[in-house]
Amino acid sequence: MRKLGLDIGDKTVGIALSDPLGITAQGVTTLERVGIRKDTTRILDMITENDCDTVVAGLPLSMNGSESEQTAKVREFVAMLTNKLVSTGHKDVKVVWQDERLTTVQAEKILIEGDVRRRDRKKVIDKQAAVLILQTYLDSHS
Repeated sequence: MRKLGLDIGDKTVGIALSDPLGITAQGVTTLERVGIRKDTTRILDMITENDCDTVVAGLPLSMNGSESEQTAKVREFVAMLTNKLVSTGHKDVKVVWQDERLTTVQAEKILIEGDVRRRDRKKVIDKQAAVLILQTYLDSHS
C-alpha cells in the first residue's frame, strides 16, 4: 500500500506519493488551494485512486517546537480530511504527523543544486517539500 505526503500551505498543497513498497517518495503535484472542502475532496480522490493506507501530513512547528497560527490552519485542514475519510468509508486510512521544520529550506537547496531557475523553483518547491516530509516518515518507519 502506498503513502501520501502533504505539505499544506495557505495557497498550495504539495503532494508526494510513495512507491508500493513504501521505500521511496516521489513528487506528484502541487494543488492550488481553492477552498478547504474542495481541496480535501481532491486529496481524498488521490488517496482512493492510489490505494493509499497512510496520509503523512507535515506539521509546521516553530524552530523552538511550539505551535503557531499556521500549525492551527494545518490542523484544521487535516481534521477536515480525516472527517471526509471516515464519512466516505476510508476509516482504515491512517493520518499521521511529520515534523516539517526546515523542509522548505532543504527543498530550496535541492532545487538550487539541481540548477532549477528561481521562477521554476516556486512552481515545484511545495511538491519537493512534500517529498522530504514523506521520505523522512518512510525512513523512520522502515
